[in-house]
Amino acid sequence: MQKVLIITYYWPPAGGPGVLRWLKFAKYLRDFDIEPVLYIPENPHYPILDKTLIDQVPKGITIYKRPIREPFSIASFLFRKKTQRISSGIIQTKNQSIIEKTMLYIRGNWFIPDARKYWVKPSVKFLSGVLEQDHIEHIITTGPPHSLHLIGYQLKKRCGVQWFADFRDPWTTIGYHSKLKMTENSLKKHRQLERMVLNAADKIIATSKVTKREFMSLTKKPIVVITNGYDSDYVGNANRNVKFTISHIGSLLSGRNPHNLWKVLAELVHENRAFGEELQLQLIGVVSQDVLHSIHENGLEGHVRVMGYVPHEKAIEYQQKSQVLLLVEIDADQTRGIIPGKLFEYMAAMRPILAIGPNQWEAGQMVTETSIGHTFTYAETTHLKEVLLKWFDAYRTGTLVVAAKGIEKYSRRELTKQLANQL
Repeated sequence: MQKVLIITYYWPPAGGPGVLRWLKFAKYLRDFDIEPVLYIPENPHYPILDKTLIDQVPKGITIYKRPIREPFSIASFLFRKKTQRISSGIIQTKNQSIIEKTMLYIRGNWFIPDARKYWVKPSVKFLSGVLEQDHIEHIITTGPPHSLHLIGYQLKKRCGVQWFADFRDPWTTIGYHSKLKMTENSLKKHRQLERMVLNAADKIIATSKVTKREFMSLTKKPIVVITNGYDSDYVGNANRNVKFTISHIGSLLSGRNPHNLWKVLAELVHENRAFGEELQLQLIGVVSQDVLHSIHENGLEGHVRVMGYVPHEKAIEYQQKSQVLLLVEIDADQTRGIIPGKLFEYMAAMRPILAIGPNQWEAGQMVTETSIGHTFTYAETTHLKEVLLKWFDAYRTGTLVVAAKGIEKYSRRELTKQLANQL
């Protein structure tokens, strides 16, 4: 059986979408005669924990661990809430304190490509022996953090292995880069490292077509798109919530703030008494204060439940019980290729998806193509209001269902088959 070494920072008990992609690939690779071998940090600083995911780690899998030194995590001892919020991706755009501004500057300019950079050198030394000892000829690095690709780069040079660089998110075009207060010199270093990795890897894996097109302008190396997906175990029809529940699962960043949705919901509550009595806005995960402020400004505080992070199994349950699932992305050209991992689990929940994002958003196009919901820009209100009313009326008559098509190709096993074919 062929072996492949997977080098990842996020692994159970880490929570959040970053861990699920390779946890699920590891689950199904054995079905295609490939034995996954994991390399993870021994003492990571995870912003979110979900110990329930430990039970999903394949039995008998080989996992190598080495200590990691993360200087940026030292700040958490002094400024725990601010550090945790930034490491979770929640960067406030208003009323930043001097501490927050300083931390963002340090993160953006002192730690390039990221604060895990000091794990590269000891990892290369350790893994060089592992590759020889275990007779492994293929390695996969997955980022972010993109410093892990530098481990792949060095192992490629030293050991001559076949190296696949997996990008769960873009590198220099990711939305939060513009908020890290980077100097021109720091931006230049990021671009140089990105180009170096893209041109040294034997193959590049992207999670969206937009990211693939961006990378094609930087390298001639082969690029394959393998999206995230859903586990077949998730598909089902749970008992729905009694109320007209619109749920968002995951982090709502400051930039993911659909003002048009809050405005339309406020109008419907004011104009339609039944709608106001039945509406429940359920936010599961970390929510920016900017978003909460907008919701309260529109008088919706009596309809919102902010529930914080929940274990993944519980999140799946909330998805299936909801009447409508909310998918939101930052309104910017750089985010057109961002396909949130939750989209595929939303599909498996078989609930109508309300997607709000930038023009030509790839995830929104997928919602439309699979007939599982409707997609809107941040500027649309009239049609958005019509769709919400249509769904509300269907909910009241017990006919709020979807007739999704073509979502089977996004099952985790089918996607693992694609990965195995590349290996």
